[in-house]
Amino acid sequence: MRLPVYLDYNATTPVDQRVLTAMLPWFTEQFGNAASRTHLYGWTAEEAVAQARKQVAKLLNANPKEIVFTSGATEANNLAIKGVFEKLSYKGRHIVTVATEHKAVLDTCHHLEQLGAEVTYLTPSADGLITPEQLAEALRKETILVSVMYANNEIGVIQPIRELAAVTHQAGALFHTDATQAVGKLPLDVQAEGIDLLSLSAHKLYGPKGIGALYVRQGIEVVSQMDGGGHERGRRSGTLNVPAIVGLGKACELAQKEMKTESERLRQLRDRLESAVLENVPDTFVNGSATHRLSHLTNICFEHIDGENLLLNLKDIAVSTGSACTSASVLPSYVLKMLGLSDDQAYASLRFSLGRFTTDEEIDFAIQHIGEVVRKMRMDVSYS
Repeated sequence: MRLPVYLDYNATTPVDQRVLTAMLPWFTEQFGNAASRTHLYGWTAEEAVAQARKQVAKLLNANPKEIVFTSGATEANNLAIKGVFEKLSYKGRHIVTVATEHKAVLDTCHHLEQLGAEVTYLTPSADGLITPEQLAEALRKETILVSVMYANNEIGVIQPIRELAAVTHQAGALFHTDATQAVGKLPLDVQAEGIDLLSLSAHKLYGPKGIGALYVRQGIEVVSQMDGGGHERGRRSGTLNVPAIVGLGKACELAQKEMKTESERLRQLRDRLESAVLENVPDTFVNGSATHRLSHLTNICFEHIDGENLLLNLKDIAVSTGSACTSASVLPSYVLKMLGLSDDQAYASLRFSLGRFTTDEEIDFAIQHIGEVVRKMRMDVSYS
């Protein structure tokens, strides 16, 4: 059976073979618990975790002590937002975020609203961006946290993080960013950009699923959301998943080495795919900013076409209509709706996200396949 061409790297990435190779010994030969500090097995595992912590920290220009390992970005977001709220609610209960955030942030904020938090949801402009001025107007003296996604998972729009963090700090609040889609794809510097807390997940950068991290700037305290043995300096209890942590560290190391060349290669492939679709398929347009966005992603609206049928007919390429975490929903993308698209336009929009193993031949095939499917669907409609 011929597998479809995979163009859904924003949903998840395959584990890089080099990452898998680094992980394998930690399942069998070196199986120690990193918290067992009385014998060689535990010491060896602890050293592996320490090395991975350094690799993650280096990618972010952070201190290894500022890295907290989690089960993924969803847990990291929960720990950051709930942890800050519980710690600082005595100072204020106001949180600011963006209406186009991932559900891991939005649902966490909705949960805190039930506990007395006041949350302001900023509405982005038609290109998906918010401005420092817009954020400044929303800040109050009771604001304790601002959470803004670094790069949107559906449209790839990159927010002006450095400027937003500066405005946040002027108001005396902390700044968190869900950087799940940006880590490993963009050069991030938590020090230079003024980021206080940052969430990431390994499976978005060719590491394994079920492992992620939260960067917590030194001096900032968050209330643990998982109590137990006091692991991770008391911020996240639970036996450390050493093989996955090793995989995350290796994935970060590879991303740092290959980011520049990989980003440019994917930008060229993305531009070729996008321009060919826009030129050869009538009534199409790109959703979100065409300039401030990730280099490997394009979100295209195919007007006058049923989006569900389009996905079904594009059986030879694997793409999505939006976030993998909301793909079971029958509702149109809330991100695209927030940009001003109609229900029909949102339903008819597809996200194409390229990755490390995407080839020129696959892009050529996708261009041809998309054109043929859309033309046939429109022709069938015109004759029905």
